[in-house]
Amino acid sequence: MTHQPQDNVTGEDPQKLRRNLNNRHIQLIAIGGAIGTGLFMGSGKTISLAGPSIIFVYMLIGFMLFFVMRAMGELLLSNMEYKSFSDFAADLLGPWAGYFTGWTYWFCWVVTGIADIVAITSYLQFWMPGFSVWMSAILCIAVFLVLNIATVKLFGEMEFWFAIIKIVAIIALIATGIVLTGIHYSAPDGTRAAVSNIWSHGGFFPKGLSGFFAGFQIAVFAFVGIELVGTTAAETRDPQKVLPRAINAIPLRIIMFYVCSLLVIMAVTPWDLVVPSRSPFVEMFVLTGLPAAAGIVNFVVLTSAASSANSGIFSTSRMLFGLAEQGVAHRRFARLSARSVPVSGLLFSCFCLLAGIALIYLIPNVMTVFTLVTTVSAILFMFVWSIILCSYLVYRKTRPQLHNISEFKMPAGKVMSWVCLLFFAFVLVLLTLQPDTRQALMVTPLWFIVLAIGWQVQKRKAA
Repeated sequence: MTHQPQDNVTGEDPQKLRRNLNNRHIQLIAIGGAIGTGLFMGSGKTISLAGPSIIFVYMLIGFMLFFVMRAMGELLLSNMEYKSFSDFAADLLGPWAGYFTGWTYWFCWVVTGIADIVAITSYLQFWMPGFSVWMSAILCIAVFLVLNIATVKLFGEMEFWFAIIKIVAIIALIATGIVLTGIHYSAPDGTRAAVSNIWSHGGFFPKGLSGFFAGFQIAVFAFVGIELVGTTAAETRDPQKVLPRAINAIPLRIIMFYVCSLLVIMAVTPWDLVVPSRSPFVEMFVLTGLPAAAGIVNFVVLTSAASSANSGIFSTSRMLFGLAEQGVAHRRFARLSARSVPVSGLLFSCFCLLAGIALIYLIPNVMTVFTLVTTVSAILFMFVWSIILCSYLVYRKTRPQLHNISEFKMPAGKVMSWVCLLFFAFVLVLLTLQPDTRQALMVTPLWFIVLAIGWQVQKRKAA
């Protein structure tokens, strides 16, 4: 393997990203990435669509994405010059792949960031009902911009504490659910909390295969951000040890945070009584009778959306930096500040977020915006995950010597790459079954048409 100097903290090269993120930051960024806003906001809808079978949906998606992350980990560690997955895509598949992957990932997080900002402004109304939505959105973006401009270490610290809040909230939910189930708590509507509620209301597949398949769209979005560890590779201290630890812990985290939380929710409230438009996390704490429950949960979902938006701003700026170094984005995005932060990329991404705030006025219903954005985002993220797998297959074919000496080999690499690619194709087919997801699926190709035109223009400039 080729190795880069392990630490650029001394600032010897001001135009290199510094390795200021340590094991503590990366582990929590990985956890925060695996616990998306979709879990807090979208789990009520997924439960109502699929019933208890939603557990298998999350386990299946998590199983597939673990192999995508292992492929990404092996590729990133095969060459320390790779700063993110757009770099190895460009190297292994060709410059077009780096261009399409980098810009698509940038667009994914801008679109997701818009939804997060819209969500944050609605959560802030809980405490400040008379405050201007526009002002709260602008202030929110300004805060994230300042946090990211300072240093990458400050970003790591913020994500560390955002992730801690999410973890504490989910553990509190699981503990509350276990207590309510243990005492057979009776809700005001007469239902009693019991483990048997999970299977006694129509079994594990109460809506058959159609209900099971319907749960995939929002469930896929819940995992958006799991690949965020890949965009921190160039700023991680000792990545040979830290990245494998973060990636290998993914299955345990999925079982704990997704499966356990959904099981206790359905044990306390039968799945057919879960309200799709409300967060089951809020409902669980409301059942406890605590007067502060609504405020506490509002704070949790606010920080979850803030974490997602903060991560999005970070990753978009790093992706623009990588694209500029490849020569497929404006060279200004490759310039770093004195603190080795790509400020131009940060400013551009934040400007795009501000433009997206117009959605608040065009589509006043937050859940409508959320559904549209989650579907488009899920499709584009699946494209990025597929590019990672295709890059891995080319890497295995053209650079077997690097695979042989790798200390972090992907298990059943070639076979599981094809299995995962077929799985993503299957999910795309499922998105055609529902009217709302079908519309988003039909609109998404417009982005790739824009990219194709941009790529042709880029090639002419290079010629």
